[in-house]
Amino acid sequence: MTILGIIWFCLIFVLIAGYFVLDGFDLGAGVLSPFVAKNDEEKAIVRSSVGPVWDGNEVWLLTAGGALFAAFAPAYATTFSGFYLAIMLVLMGLIVRAVSLEFAGHDKAWSKLWNALFFVGSLLPALLFGVAAGNVFAGIPMDANGDYIGVPLLGLVTPFTLLTGLLGLSFFLFQGASWLSLKAPLGSEVLARAKKIRGVMLIVGAVLFFATAAYALFVLKPEMAPELSLLRMVFFALVIVALAVAIMKNGSDSSDLVVFIASSAACVMLVGLWASMMFPNLVVAGAGDPIALFGTAASGENITIATAASSELALTWMLGITCVGLPLVLAYHFIIYRTFCGRVKMDELDY
Repeated sequence: MTILGIIWFCLIFVLIAGYFVLDGFDLGAGVLSPFVAKNDEEKAIVRSSVGPVWDGNEVWLLTAGGALFAAFAPAYATTFSGFYLAIMLVLMGLIVRAVSLEFAGHDKAWSKLWNALFFVGSLLPALLFGVAAGNVFAGIPMDANGDYIGVPLLGLVTPFTLLTGLLGLSFFLFQGASWLSLKAPLGSEVLARAKKIRGVMLIVGAVLFFATAAYALFVLKPEMAPELSLLRMVFFALVIVALAVAIMKNGSDSSDLVVFIASSAACVMLVGLWASMMFPNLVVAGAGDPIALFGTAASGENITIATAASSELALTWMLGITCVGLPLVLAYHFIIYRTFCGRVKMDELDY
């Protein structure tokens, strides 16, 4: 295991954290849209809150997938082939969501269909990303070549992965509600409903976080790097602190930005906790959840940084390209968010 391999392990999780925070709020807003928006004007507010930024947020997901492919090809091959059907559902969701965002405000005859697709296309990724993360952590059945040998799709659904899926979904939802609380016009019903849902989802997210942690420690009992014990405790504590700050500030009308920052910090710390629990593994080989309905014994070995890393030359070139490309991406985000900062203006709605 080399320094470059460790750096790329960390960078991939940084990219995942960036996606969790940024696309987290627009996926969350999409899932919440039927509950916070009751008429065409309110639905337009939700769409307008994410419309200028959602496509840029997707860059983090694409970059994370590309980085995994280039830096740790065996891990990419195992996860993307083993989770093929789930990934196709995610991609279909992202595609119909993008199309619905473009058409919902212009095609009145099919507006109900586009609004429904916006909801479904946001829900599928928001739920399945957590299920996938749970499987990678708990262990997936694979043979000595690293090929997935479990039951397609249904084999990925276990009590633990359902918990991680719901945990991820709850974080997406309070991110979405926090974003809508920042963007919805003052005095609007969308703002009032978003704030109410935000408070509920923060508490639900905290409960699911403790439930998932307890299940992982006392049922799965995973093997984790002992040298990172302190780091795991720090990340665990920081998730709790961030959630506590968000919950305490939730009732204040002037603290919407503070709540959004705190909820974003909780998302980042959760990914950090996941990374510190995984290290040095990229994909764990195993039967997964002992209570799984479709459990399959694994004969392969864990895919680790040491066994999956690309050559030093490839990792060095990739790091150089990242040092050039990442500042450009961050600059783009700064410009686009600065340009479209502030609350949605009612006179600019297109519905």
